[in-house]
Amino acid sequence: MSGLGRGDMPEQRVVDADYLLLEAPRERKFITGAQAMAEAVKRANVDIAIAYPITPQSEVMHLVGDLWAQGYLRDYYRAEEEYGAMSAIAGAVRGGARAFTATSGPGLLRGLEAIASWPGHRLPAVLGVLTRVVNAPLSIQPDNVEIAYLLHCGMVVLHAENQQDVFDFTLAAFVIAEKVDVYIPVAVCTEGFFVTHAKGYVNMTPEDMKLPPRDPYKAPVPPTDCEIPPARIQRDAPVQKSNFMSYLIHAVWQQEVWSSNIRAMKYIYKYLGGPIEVVNPDAEVFVVASGCAAAQGREAVRYAQMEGLNVGLVKVKSIRPFPEREIREVLRKAKAVIVPEHNIVGWLAKEVKAVLPNNDIVIGGPRVYGGMTLPVELIMEKIYDAFGIKKERKVVV
Repeated sequence: MSGLGRGDMPEQRVVDADYLLLEAPRERKFITGAQAMAEAVKRANVDIAIAYPITPQSEVMHLVGDLWAQGYLRDYYRAEEEYGAMSAIAGAVRGGARAFTATSGPGLLRGLEAIASWPGHRLPAVLGVLTRVVNAPLSIQPDNVEIAYLLHCGMVVLHAENQQDVFDFTLAAFVIAEKVDVYIPVAVCTEGFFVTHAKGYVNMTPEDMKLPPRDPYKAPVPPTDCEIPPARIQRDAPVQKSNFMSYLIHAVWQQEVWSSNIRAMKYIYKYLGGPIEVVNPDAEVFVVASGCAAAQGREAVRYAQMEGLNVGLVKVKSIRPFPEREIREVLRKAKAVIVPEHNIVGWLAKEVKAVLPNNDIVIGGPRVYGGMTLPVELIMEKIYDAFGIKKERKVVV
């Protein structure tokens, strides 16, 4: 299925990354989140995409396969399972290619051992994570508990609210990942079905423009080629068997990976307008949310303001690096912080609590999981409670 060497590549001109992301004209389209991710890949000058189907990710990689058939990618194939797909991505990136793949739920967990090695090997791959339930009983419904599994491997993790975010975050991810002072993978997450299979308006850059190709020699770790051995695929016996050497080398390298993660923040500011969005910064009560929960939180804030309540929103775009300083600054005078989520464990609430000195103001929830929607009314109940307002709750029989 290789597309290498074909002469039918579409006419796209290479433009500067800053121009494409920040200045190029945009055209408004009404498309699904899956289409938005594929459209970003179309403009990213990707060398190879490797697919393995799993709902609700399958449509993304199906569309990326169509891009290969149209000549926008040099190579594309279906792996035999998720671990193999993620390992093959690693090999392609080590060899100097710009690579993309996507997965969902159990697929992420199956490939996680390989994915967790990407940051340590300084592989600037881009991973789409279209979230779904991961635990028994089997379900394919939306739930983002799987993001919790990505937070401690070293990669940059972005969480998209809607179709526009999916396009912007994915295109920017290729640029951020390959910055020489970052050079680690970026995951672009969004809720399956709620975003991937629903349509929204997306302002997209022209399809006849694309990013410059990856330069694998502008890197802190050189690519594996005929002249350079795979030095970072460590097989040296003293490193493996000497406790002192093993501790020292691994500790230093982990520090560098996480320093690289932090250095990504300046590019998140440059290309995505910062790691958070704030609505009504002088509010007494804030809703802090990411992904689809931010969309529901936005509606709850609108309703609350219509009732004369001083409520604001903090939308978290970047989960890693986590915007610790920014969140502390915005919430320094808040009387209550409500964190709605699409998972049972409350991973975002834990992150917010960890950065606030007065974290007793954080209200973890409401939370829905297993594929349920998040009614605005549930967030409104938390808002009323924060203001001490007693509202008669309607019981639906």
